[in-house]
Amino acid sequence: MNSEERKEIQDLVDVLNEQNLNEIEVQRGDVRIRIRRESGTTANGQASSFRESGRTPQPTTDFADKDSSRLLTVVSPVVGTFYRSSSPDVEPYVEEGDLVNRGQVLCIVEAMKLMNEIEAEADGRVVKILVENAVGVEYGQPLFVIEPLP
Repeated sequence: MNSEERKEIQDLVDVLNEQNLNEIEVQRGDVRIRIRRESGTTANGQASSFRESGRTPQPTTDFADKDSSRLLTVVSPVVGTFYRSSSPDVEPYVEEGDLVNRGQVLCIVEAMKLMNEIEAEADGRVVKILVENAVGVEYGQPLFVIEPLP
């Protein structure tokens, strides 16, 4: 592990401790870094970390009135704060029932003062918004359900 990788991990540990989180996870390509506060008492009270590679299964949500095999679930790529609009005084990017185009911004997830625009992965209709505005989200947490257009 080089000094740049150590610094990145230490920055994540600092965020975990400053925000009083139990776990933080980041993925870049096939490398995933998860830092988790150990349950119970530890000698120094600090977070521990481990690195693993591989793909994470994407959660899905079933809806009784839709063919769930066709639905796409948009998940958070990072741990952060979910925002439905670019600022509190403007309309949300999308509402349930809206038609969206591939690449259209659905929301923002703020992570470590970086604003990450989350885009639609396909043309479709927003079936469900699964997260309330200004709420913390975890890596891989479902944010939207989209029914792709035929």
